[in-house]
Amino acid sequence: MTTLRIGTLGAARITPPAIIKPARSVEGVEVVAIAARDRARAEKFAAKHGIGHVVDSYEALIADPDVDVIYNPLPNGLHGVWTVAALEAGKHVLCEKPFTANADEARAVAAVAESSGLVVMEAFHYRYHPVAQKMIDVVRSGEIGELTHVETAMCIPLPLPKDIRYRLDLAGGATMDTGCYAIHMNRMVAGAEPEVVSATARTAKPGVDRWMQAQFRYPSGVTGTMTTALWSSTLLKVSVRAVGTLGELRVFNPTGPQMGYRMSVRVGGSKRRIRVDGAKKATYAYQLEAFAAAVRDGAPVLTPPADAIANMTVIDAVYGAAGLPIREPSMRGT
Repeated sequence: MTTLRIGTLGAARITPPAIIKPARSVEGVEVVAIAARDRARAEKFAAKHGIGHVVDSYEALIADPDVDVIYNPLPNGLHGVWTVAALEAGKHVLCEKPFTANADEARAVAAVAESSGLVVMEAFHYRYHPVAQKMIDVVRSGEIGELTHVETAMCIPLPLPKDIRYRLDLAGGATMDTGCYAIHMNRMVAGAEPEVVSATARTAKPGVDRWMQAQFRYPSGVTGTMTTALWSSTLLKVSVRAVGTLGELRVFNPTGPQMGYRMSVRVGGSKRRIRVDGAKKATYAYQLEAFAAAVRDGAPVLTPPADAIANMTVIDAVYGAAGLPIREPSMRGT
């Protein structure tokens, strides 16, 4: 395989920053085809972004012998069904987060992925950036002592109730959209899987959360707090705080450090600012490099289906604790 040829499902807003732009800088990777429900929209998108081939349907894109990888940025409720379809067609898959609508669906997709022998990666792009690894390393190093508490937040302003992220039939909601990051970061820093102790939601419409806060307990006794929002009084907050017996680590903007970040450790009366080499390079470029290395060389994937199952399990438990419905897959092709 000389060039890794990517086809993208749909013309989602995330596609240009997540796959098209990084593909221009990652050697041996090219976005070659697109399919969207509206062909005119697909053609306009292809012309704008230099994609050479437009096909009439998702099925046709997945079946295209000139495509090696499917990028799946469809609405949450369609992630599982089209990831499975791509795997069954022999394609590697880079699937946007959240991996599926719920944990049961994640297990089903993971089983297909395991039997296929193909690369499947959940697109938690931040995890492939050195800033993410550094914050994990600092906690593991013991510099802040024994870990006792982890706080993560992912709050952004999206006061648009007609946006697909507020559609229950497409597995929407704040916990699915931004909360999956906050949950993932909490798990990564804690290095374990939590029990959901409690959760409180504020809704935009019946069953659909616009704000969520959850309390976790880890097997070691470490506690956790996750806060997420698409629409709340907290307009923007993306952060990690890890508290230990000796001090604490704080990270601002761990999900997009190329746009600016802060990382600091406070122990006793002293504070140390941490600067990370390679921080200005985009998270999405690191992610695509890792994906290509996994396909070509069998390099390890940091966000494989097994990790997706664990994250979706927590998401389901958060919804249950908040008294909201666990999300369900959408009808194929909708």
